[in-house]
Amino acid sequence: MKAKDLRKLSIKDLLKREEELRRELLRLRFKKKIEGLPNPMEKRNKRRELARVLTIIREKQLRGEE
Repeated sequence: MKAKDLRKLSIKDLLKREEELRRELLRLRFKKKIEGLPNPMEKRNKRRELARVLTIIREKQLRGEE
């Protein structure tokens, strides 16, 4: 998701998305060790999306949004 799309979501939704991304990263780490990844960029893209989500959560917290 792009940052402008993520900014439209509530903090609750962003926290849900964060949890999903963390699970997906864990799954990708296991998969990489066991059988290898067909697309290694997938892991990088998930990490970047997680960073976007965390940044936007922090922005909203500083603004006092809920």
